[in-house]
Amino acid sequence: MLADLGTLGVTAASIGFLHTLCGPDHYLPFVAMSHVGGWGRGKTMVVTFVCGIGHVASSVFLGAIGIAVGTAVLKLETLQKIESQRGDLAGWLLVAFGLTYFVWGVARAIRNLPHTHRHGHGGGHGLRRGSMTPWVLFTIFLFGPCEPLIPLVMYPAAQANLAAVVVVTALFSLTTLATMCTMVALICFGTGPLRLPRVERFSQALAGLVVLSCGVAIKCGL
Repeated sequence: MLADLGTLGVTAASIGFLHTLCGPDHYLPFVAMSHVGGWGRGKTMVVTFVCGIGHVASSVFLGAIGIAVGTAVLKLETLQKIESQRGDLAGWLLVAFGLTYFVWGVARAIRNLPHTHRHGHGGGHGLRRGSMTPWVLFTIFLFGPCEPLIPLVMYPAAQANLAAVVVVTALFSLTTLATMCTMVALICFGTGPLRLPRVERFSQALAGLVVLSCGVAIKCGL
């Protein structure tokens, strides 16, 4: 049993790491919004972490429902279908948000509105201090599924191994959160500030394009 638990734990952590690392939609939107919003390091990491919590918690909740109602193959297929539909919705939300932000950024650049690179209060360029951007990202990630988690927890659940279910869920979730935060920190803060004066006024449009690209990648199954 301990050998199986160890194998499941390593598998869960490895899949959580690779799933997040190979999915730029897990971290690039935060990097882009942090840059154009002038978020400080603290706010950037808090927003990333909270969105990551929503991202994994929704799948954990769905998995718990699956365990509660049964672990038959039919139940697993149903849960995977629900996760797939949630993934489609999250992709469309990223596309809509990215496209809206891109259009707004292009319009702003064309109007040549005054632009400052960073703000100490983290309110964003021309946006109110209480920007809705973090809440929009949280909503998108709440709908975004952790697809590998469901089949990972269904196997130990079928064996009535509650300890393995808890270990798999915890390791997958913690690894996913740690990878998201690490990637955001490395990209945002590890290379220092990037300053390109000639394209600075297009920063909002470029940020929207990054988010839009992530959404398109999800929809295309990339």
